[in-house]
Amino acid sequence: MSRIMVIDDEKIVGDMSRMSLEQEGYEVETFLNAEPALARLKEEQFDIVITDYKMKGMDGMEVLRTIKTMYPEIKVIMITAFANLDTAIEALRGDVHDFFPKPVKIKELKASIKRALQKE
Repeated sequence: MSRIMVIDDEKIVGDMSRMSLEQEGYEVETFLNAEPALARLKEEQFDIVITDYKMKGMDGMEVLRTIKTMYPEIKVIMITAFANLDTAIEALRGDVHDFFPKPVKIKELKASIKRALQKE
């Protein structure tokens, strides 16, 4: 079973993601900010991390850089309500697997997850 971590400071986003992805058979853990999520990565293995771009404290780019440094095999999908060309380019340069503006279409997110898992 593939394990997915969702980091988003909007609780509803994490809850809706978890509900939708668990229906697909994924094991999902949600976090409201990055610090406890990154601590959890030290304890448990995840296949995919879905992170918000703009959060209080550590932002999504910092999460992406940390994960790619410490766990390069983990695929990162970034979502944001502040999508623009600059943020997309910055994320792609950071080796993000995919980048979605909010509100995320769950069908597109599920397709992205399937593609990320097929590359393993």
